Amino acid sequence: MDLKLKIWRQASQTDKGQFVDYDVQDISPDTSFLEMIDILNDKLVEKGDDPVAFDHDCREGICGMCSMFINGHPHGPESATTTCQLHMRKFKDGETIVIEPWRARPFPVIKDLIVDRSAFDEIIRAGGYISTSTGGVPDANAVPIRRENAELAMDAAACIGCGACVAACKNASAMLFVSAKISQFALLPQGKVEAKDRVKEMVAKMDELGFGNCTNTYACEAECPKEISITNIARLNRQFIGAKLG
Repeated sequence: MDLKLKIWRQASQTDKGQFVDYDVQDISPDTSFLEMIDILNDKLVEKGDDPVAFDHDCREGICGMCSMFINGHPHGPESATTTCQLHMRKFKDGETIVIEPWRARPFPVIKDLIVDRSAFDEIIRAGGYISTSTGGVPDANAVPIRRENAELAMDAAACIGCGACVAACKNASAMLFVSAKISQFALLPQGKVEAKDRVKEMVAKMDELGFGNCTNTYACEAECPKEISITNIARLNRQFIGAKLG
């Protein structure tokens, strides 16, 4: 496959940045998207040019680092797939691929395709945890939990914090991320002790950091690589109202 790439290049957070055109040839359809960028970078380094900076870690769809906006979609055109698990067979020979970083005020560009997502870390520090005594591991049946609740909590905990929901939202809302992190505790007995403080503090921190409001366009759910459901947002809203009234 021969492809044309339009990649956002930005030297630093204060740099203006611009799209730069590149050509890559003889790319196998079985090559992953990040491997394709690796091939481009090898050629750039050989010519003495600065390689394209991008985030990556596990390359197994788990870490959430590979955050790229590809042809108008967070993580690219394939649903329920992170950028690192996207393969070039999803594109056509001769196609032009536009690659850029997340576009959201709380996620400033560090360099090229890398953005600072530490805002998510601040939200987690505000309340995304439980306080519990450490000790021996209890028996599996020591704390009775409804199967439905356990499965919903696990579904919410599948969120990898990549930020695709923010990138997809016209308001740069972080509601899907925050609601998933709240739901994974709210559905379990271990998370109920601090439930009211958790939801108030995490929502307050989200607002403080400049994330926008949710207007129910469902774009976050549609683009989430882990298919986190917006029913978590409804659960967050119920928890938040209850905490404020209670």
